Amino acid sequence: MGMPSGMELIIIVAILLLLFGGKKIPELAKGLGKGIKDFKGAIKEDETEETTMTTNEKKLEDEKKAAQTTETQTAQTNTTESKTDTNTKQA
Repeated sequence: MGMPSGMELIIIVAILLLLFGGKKIPELAKGLGKGIKDFKGAIKEDETEETTMTTNEKKLEDEKKAAQTTETQTAQTNTTESKTDTNTKQA
């Protein structure tokens, strides 16, 4: 069940000519080509969308990490200031 040989291809083409006629075959081929082109375009668009989503997700994660780091630094600064105030009050 591999690829048809030369004689089988000629028979298939002859049957197609009989069924569809000489005018209809180019129209069918054009429609098939357009369908394939649209399909490939949709695949590329989907890949681009996924790449964009991945990039946006990375940016969000970086922003969250930066916010957490800032919060941690602020908390540490506040703790240090509280200790300093306590030491100053005790003295």
